[in-house]
Amino acid sequence: MVDLRARLAGTAGQALLPAAGPVLGDRSWFPELRGVAYFNHAAVSPPSLLVQAALRAMIADYAARGVGAVAAAAEQRERLRGQLAALVGAQPGDVGLVPNTTHGVLAIALGLPWRAGDRVLCFDGEFPTNVLPWRQAAEAHGLELIFEGLDGFGDAPGQALERVEAQLRRGLRLVAVSAVQFRDGTAMPLQELAARCHAHGAELFVDAIQAAGLLPLDLRGWGIDYLSCGSHKWLMGTEGCGFLAVHPDRVGALRPAVAGWLSVEDPLDFLFSGRPVMRYDKPVRQAADRVEVGAPNALGFAALEAGLAPLIDLGPARILAHVQALHDALEGPLVARGFRSLRPAAREARSGILSLLPPPGLDLARLVALLGESGVSVSQPDGRLRLSPHWPSGLHQVAPTLAAVDRALPLARA
Repeated sequence: MVDLRARLAGTAGQALLPAAGPVLGDRSWFPELRGVAYFNHAAVSPPSLLVQAALRAMIADYAARGVGAVAAAAEQRERLRGQLAALVGAQPGDVGLVPNTTHGVLAIALGLPWRAGDRVLCFDGEFPTNVLPWRQAAEAHGLELIFEGLDGFGDAPGQALERVEAQLRRGLRLVAVSAVQFRDGTAMPLQELAARCHAHGAELFVDAIQAAGLLPLDLRGWGIDYLSCGSHKWLMGTEGCGFLAVHPDRVGALRPAVAGWLSVEDPLDFLFSGRPVMRYDKPVRQAADRVEVGAPNALGFAALEAGLAPLIDLGPARILAHVQALHDALEGPLVARGFRSLRPAAREARSGILSLLPPPGLDLARLVALLGESGVSVSQPDGRLRLSPHWPSGLHQVAPTLAAVDRALPLARA
């Protein structure tokens, strides 16, 4: 983070730089954030002062220099590529920068060399991002899309893994899974899933948007074949950018369904060489960055680098322990008020999400709206009350959150 702050010093964004480094439980990097508790990072993270400074600096550079700012923005993206690679246990060459998680899923779902009859396993209850592209691939290539339930992964992963193993024995081409389930926060056993997939000749695709930045990920070490992630949740960037990481053993087999002018070898030579060398027959690059097909979201990637900075400084392990302490403080009192916790019993299956089922007779949408009016931001995915604090959240926010719940409960009874 010191390096990024130094880079931003003296730029148009300097006035927005935080006065000090990040501190767990300290919201001073977010002075404009309203309310008493923002427990909604599994939905969208608000931009910190550092993110705003990075955005202001880049847009000011483009305003001042126009095309002259392009090279600096490209250098920034290469720094970011290395940071993202380190975050997920990859190498910079394994990482392609994409507009969002879905773009990464589609790049693989529509780019694999499928054979009619190949079987793809998805999980019932996944966020649609990691299901609908596989359905599209199934329709286009005559694949068989099958589903397994998520029951047991948070409490008895051995039995749940055996269900996947049974499908693998019948023959699977690929298993698509979210690293963390958006409804109940279960962190999936990715390393074990990868090992079982490879033992049966299958591949593993991971949607990491609810995990990256908070939970350990190791693409190369665990044998994850493909991993896609957006930037606006736990990575604390802005919407509209993300990354796709591809294991180097898998890149060569991909057949890109979409290729653009930046996907090929030496895409810029005709612009900067001073010679008439433009060609349309250049080969598509044999690297993960082949998914970078056109003009990038330069502002979004500047924001992502700034969002990553405090995560790198604090360390994901410390942040996760901090978040779990908040979950500990919130879970018992909410259960005492009639909610049923869906928090995984296995500690290794816990994530940044604390999810609970509402008491009978409670209008959950009304409750969430009332909490919002009291300054407590939470979500309600698929009928669950979801709380997702991050490093700026603090234990001092627990008491006002519970007080807001107590005020809202009588008004939200159906």
